[in-house]
Amino acid sequence: MGIESSWMFDFFGTVFPVVFVLIIGIVLLSVGKEVWRWGHNNTQPLLTVPSRITGRRMQISQSQAEPGSSARTLYYITFEVESGDRLEFKVNGEEYGLCSEGDEGRLSFKGTRYIGFERYNRLYSERVRG
Repeated sequence: MGIESSWMFDFFGTVFPVVFVLIIGIVLLSVGKEVWRWGHNNTQPLLTVPSRITGRRMQISQSQAEPGSSARTLYYITFEVESGDRLEFKVNGEEYGLCSEGDEGRLSFKGTRYIGFERYNRLYSERVRG
């Protein structure tokens, strides 16, 4: 019982700390990446460019907790700017509901942070094209 049972303590004594340090490292890297992104976005200039909405999507995730289940919905809108580049931003549900594909307007953003979208009046858009 002495030799057979001591390997179990050695295993947990070496593997558990390594796994614990790896998990803490992953959490710290994730938090550090978000803090860096936040700081980077704050240093970027506020840009407002003409654009058109080319796509919308939702991402729904569910979690099964013991007392009940919960769902979380993330909303994304894709914009195409004059240069032809497409930019996708996460938006809130209200903004998502107000936008539809084909809407044209002025997109405001700062780095990867969505600031807002001001739609052109449809009558104005038709006069500019025609």
